Amino acid sequence: MNYEEAKIKFISTWGSLGTLWGINKAMAQIQALLFISTKPLSMEEIMEELQISRGNTSMNLRQLMDWGIVTKELIPGERKEYFSTEKEVQELARIVAKERSRREIKPVIKVLNEVSSIEDDGTEKTKELIKQTKALHDLTETADAMINKLVNQQQNWITKSLLKLFT
Repeated sequence: MNYEEAKIKFISTWGSLGTLWGINKAMAQIQALLFISTKPLSMEEIMEELQISRGNTSMNLRQLMDWGIVTKELIPGERKEYFSTEKEVQELARIVAKERSRREIKPVIKVLNEVSSIEDDGTEKTKELIKQTKALHDLTETADAMINKLVNQQQNWITKSLLKLFT
């Protein structure tokens, strides 16, 4: 397999895996292309390389920037915008875990807290709803606290191992 074949295979596979960490295929492919690039790329270069539209590229770059995974780079003398991504795998995993917590886990914790805090009318079904949603709330909150503790720590061997386990 030569470089071009390996690059295509990597970008394609990474795109397919994107849904596992909560993003769409094009978004993951853009991140993958930037991840293996030796220099920041312009929107036009990304569009050409991945054969995707300007609108799709622009929208997905904006979302990747919202996630904190992609940043704009200023290149002296250039009028175009250039983009790069985090190259350190452990830092990338930390950013993704933190963002998924913010986007997915925290809203679930809020809903479970609201549902488990309903007024107990004394019926068996209400008691069961409160009991089960409170248990889920406590478990989810504990898991989120563990993940947040890991992603906010200095990178050491145990943190790296546990991050690999959770992401």
